[in-house]
Amino acid sequence: MRWKKLGRLYEPQPLHPKLVSHAANPLPILLEGDVYRVFYSGRDRHNRSSVSYVDIDIVQQSVIYIHEKPVFEHGPEESFYSHGVSIGNCYEVSGQRYILFMGWQYPSGEHWRGEIGRLRLDASLSLVLDSEHPLMAIDSLDPISLSYPWVLQNSVGLYQMWYGSTETWDAGNGEMIHGIHYAQSQDGHQWHRQGLALPCQVNVAQAFSRPTVLQADDGSAEMWFSYRSGRGESYRLGYAVSQDSQDWILKLSETGIDVSPGGWDSEMIEYPFVFRHHHQTYMLYNGNRFGQTGFGLAVFTDD
Repeated sequence: MRWKKLGRLYEPQPLHPKLVSHAANPLPILLEGDVYRVFYSGRDRHNRSSVSYVDIDIVQQSVIYIHEKPVFEHGPEESFYSHGVSIGNCYEVSGQRYILFMGWQYPSGEHWRGEIGRLRLDASLSLVLDSEHPLMAIDSLDPISLSYPWVLQNSVGLYQMWYGSTETWDAGNGEMIHGIHYAQSQDGHQWHRQGLALPCQVNVAQAFSRPTVLQADDGSAEMWFSYRSGRGESYRLGYAVSQDSQDWILKLSETGIDVSPGGWDSEMIEYPFVFRHHHQTYMLYNGNRFGQTGFGLAVFTDD
């Protein structure tokens, strides 16, 4: 299998004091026909991220509208999202749509860390903070830092979440161990953490971020994610498979997409979002410098 790159869809430009650079963590929401609203995280000059969007035609592969101000901003200094908002995906509970996010904190004199918050997506596609407290904070199971949640509801109604959790900031090779963990919920609100889902391998794949999951009716699933090996390379995209959506096997050699020989995604590729549209499977992803060069589109092909 492989992914065919269709090119960069959106190159960010300075639009607003809160949107000076970057278009990271693209999240598409279908509006109508072939048109999607793609929420993303942009940054101010202090590298604090807030959320805005562009509308794209997925078939024409073109941007048809650029929103020039944030629709949700990072929080005040004392909040759990004081230094940024990195969005995951969208899921629905009893007719209400939610978007989970990684809230960045940078306490004075301490290492940065993340916790998971939740936004409500209303009928007009406005974003509203669901609570001033994290939906999932650091605790005894995840004591250091959390990141990039992805949620889906399976065929029997169980809500499942994959998210990042830090084991150590340095595994002895100058790189963190940050794995993909698993949690589940009966109601989509109260989450029960289950621990590590995706195996980490030092100097192979040890710093994971932003899982994106497609699941079949029988419970089997595919996951794409970004990762760093610990050998000095920047982010690459990886792939894993599971028979039950809980125990995963890394298949890095089968990812089917890599950096380009030159251009906007030649140094790194990261933060994938995989989704289906009209019997095609697409991927939005970021390129060089953690989304500073924008996001592009790829389509899955059997060639």
